[in-house]
Amino acid sequence: MGALYTLNDLTDLEVDRFDRMKQQRAFIQNKINKEFVLLFVAIVTSIVFLVSSTTLPTAFTIILVMMLVNQLIYTVPPIRLKETPLAPFFSTATNSVLRLASCAVLLGDIFLVPLSVYLFMYLAGMGTYLMYKSRSRDASMVGVLGSSVLLYTLYTGDMNIIQFAVAILPSFLAAIPLYLSLFTKKDDMFHLADILYHQVAMVFFFLCVLIIIF
Repeated sequence: MGALYTLNDLTDLEVDRFDRMKQQRAFIQNKINKEFVLLFVAIVTSIVFLVSSTTLPTAFTIILVMMLVNQLIYTVPPIRLKETPLAPFFSTATNSVLRLASCAVLLGDIFLVPLSVYLFMYLAGMGTYLMYKSRSRDASMVGVLGSSVLLYTLYTGDMNIIQFAVAILPSFLAAIPLYLSLFTKKDDMFHLADILYHQVAMVFFFLCVLIIIF
């Protein structure tokens, strides 16, 4: 996914030059050669598919192909869905489901994860995208739908409280300032959400992994 997101950033150079939060990126400041980036994407993608196709289940490789196709049609012209009204339905939303499915496949059964959880992750990914794009009304609607599905998964037992606390709660806490950014102090709320998710949540996830292992 890192290679694909790198490709996405490369296709957004002209737009990102006017984004205060992205102006310091190496791409924007022309510190990285574009040809090198494309070579990096090609090499990493090739290695990933080589390892996957030779050592992992076929279903996992198929999901990787779906991730690649999803990112390409979202990012690369002439389709470039990110510039169409269909953008929220792809990228983050679809990749959230595909990542979850890839983990389930490695554990032996794609339906190890209940359908309601897949739906919740799809809506959560879509909501995150809409919040980053400052589409307050759409983000609120998707947030209500996602919360309803989450309550359903907890009520039916598709997800228990411990699973919620480990897998969902840290991201949910980070989503609060992200949602507030739609209405006040956008840059400050973005910065707080970034800290909560990429630092606090990652430390929490790491501790959970250690507890599970030991």
